[in-house]
Amino acid sequence: MEFFHKPVLLKEAIEFLDPKPGGIYVDATLGGGGHFSKILENIGANGKAIGIDRDEDAIKNAREKFSSFPNAIIIHDNFKNIKRIVYDLGLQHIDGVIFDLGVSSYQLDEKSRGFSYMQDAPLDMRMDKSQKITAKDVVNKMEKRELAKILKEYGEERWADKIAEFICEKRRIKPIETTGELVDIIKAAIPARARREGPHPAKRTFQALRIYVNDELGALSASLKDAVDLLKPTGRICVITFHSLEDRIVKHTFREMARGCTCPKESPVCICKGRKILKILTPKPVLPSQDEINANPRARSAKLRAAEKLSSKYERE
Repeated sequence: MEFFHKPVLLKEAIEFLDPKPGGIYVDATLGGGGHFSKILENIGANGKAIGIDRDEDAIKNAREKFSSFPNAIIIHDNFKNIKRIVYDLGLQHIDGVIFDLGVSSYQLDEKSRGFSYMQDAPLDMRMDKSQKITAKDVVNKMEKRELAKILKEYGEERWADKIAEFICEKRRIKPIETTGELVDIIKAAIPARARREGPHPAKRTFQALRIYVNDELGALSASLKDAVDLLKPTGRICVITFHSLEDRIVKHTFREMARGCTCPKESPVCICKGRKILKILTPKPVLPSQDEINANPRARSAKLRAAEKLSSKYERE
């Protein structure tokens, strides 16, 4: 199966990123290369585009797709290592960076990856197939209380305790090995009335397991700060999220870096040494248009936030 991912908020993200000829830009979540293609179009032959992804299938696809671009650098790694990646390339600063978080269309549609609750497949959910822990390991080996905690925290699942209880009961009989088996367990755990309301009953559990297996939130805030550190003054960072947990982290990280001095107004001098590093370009997140949602229903929950790094003279206020 070809690695395909329809980029969400493509026009808006590129407008905020504003890639310029000769610039150096990082796509920290390369995926199918939709944003990366647009970056390459804008930076010209003298620019550099660095694409990072931890999915080997995405990397293989990108190396083939962009083989004719000598200024396209494709890296198989995790964006939490963005500083090391950039420094290893002999670079100190970049002009812009984009993060398109979450799972790609390819990962959802490729049955063998085990991300989708709509297809029966082995319980896997690893973005990086070289890592050891899978969703099957979590579902079959994790203690009930911890499993419920994951479903509550990462899936915001109101029936987390019941689902964890049903999982533990079923795995005593035999290991839970496929997505279809897990979906059936979730449906049995959730009351019929609740199943008829809202999204698919397995959506939140699958989201929670995917986030935990891939540690999607663990390094996000630190990675955003590392990316901003790499930016030149007036360089821009754009982040597309697909659920409230991600968006909350991005919003709070941007606000923290845009806050500056937190000393009381009556204080004659700054003692907190707070530095205003970012100017937020999106006071409210940019949402996809109804036309985009109609064309790509997976865009429905997307939110785009963007910020610009301030020049050094604005670092203290």
